[in-house]
Amino acid sequence: MNPATPYKASVQGALEFWDRVAGRLFVPTVSAVAVVLSLTFMGCSSSAPRFRTGANSETSTVAPRGPGKSHRYPEVTPAGIDRDRFLLDVVGYLGVPYEYGGTSKVGIDCSGFTMRVYQSAMATRLPRSAAEQFRFGRKVKVDSLMFGDLLFFNTTGDTPSHVGIFIEDGIFAHASLMNGVTLSSIENQYYRDRFVGARRVAR
Repeated sequence: MNPATPYKASVQGALEFWDRVAGRLFVPTVSAVAVVLSLTFMGCSSSAPRFRTGANSETSTVAPRGPGKSHRYPEVTPAGIDRDRFLLDVVGYLGVPYEYGGTSKVGIDCSGFTMRVYQSAMATRLPRSAAEQFRFGRKVKVDSLMFGDLLFFNTTGDTPSHVGIFIEDGIFAHASLMNGVTLSSIENQYYRDRFVGARRVAR
């Protein structure tokens, strides 16, 4: 399976995801980012998505938001991550091309991406390399993954050699060699076979 294959969710899922990102915030480039997300999440199902929120917690359906309605997700995770702020930083890097050693929106690599997002969204300085980040924070079991956790993969024979940020429902954001900063699914056979662990960075 092509490792660059994007996560395919429903159109409803795309709308819900975007609503989570900027439903209550003003973003000057909202139209451009919305187009990026809409193109990323392509599908045909109209059912509301279901999200895993961590071990020993229920998988809940997100009802479409309307007047007087709000999503059920806590704005701040148990690890101290402000979801809206964090998602905006992630979205701000979508489409940035991959550049080995890069740490800017001109070009960025996987650990540079995670480092920049955590630095901007949480004022937390992660180590520079994926291997160093793998020793940062605390170990998390795959069935206990939560928003913002770091996911690590062995893509070159060195463990770990790739890192991304878990979002929800199997989606993670990362700087892909082929596609730059993008969203993929941990259920993709390529990543599933190469997954080596996860870490949680608490504020």
